[in-house]
Amino acid sequence: MSGGRPLRRVFVRGLELQARLGVHAHEKAAPQRILLHVELAVRDESAADGIGPDALGRVVDYEEVVRGARETVARGHVLLVETLAETIADAAMRDSRVEQVEVTVEKPDAFADVMSVGVTVRRTRAAG
Repeated sequence: MSGGRPLRRVFVRGLELQARLGVHAHEKAAPQRILLHVELAVRDESAADGIGPDALGRVVDYEEVVRGARETVARGHVLLVETLAETIADAAMRDSRVEQVEVTVEKPDAFADVMSVGVTVRRTRAAG
């Protein structure tokens, strides 16, 4: 995945949002609670790049990941959990430092007798 380059993990776990998501009539009528988890494998840029060892510009900002996920959910109704996860993953991959992203979307209230249902998608940057 990284060609021997050092990586760091950047993650957002348990971002709770109200989303218009699903194929059933009751899912189209009102938003439902979802939980998002995003994990990024990011090239670990060294402080030797001239930016400085404690500079925000040398890291992927998880606040931006959260903001992007919120904006994606706010765009409107999505039929498939897979589509929502893929859209969030694709947005994260726009940062060239991101080598891999994994996005999980959970619907914890889908069934009364199930803790949660959902999907995880993974995107990996092509080598080269």
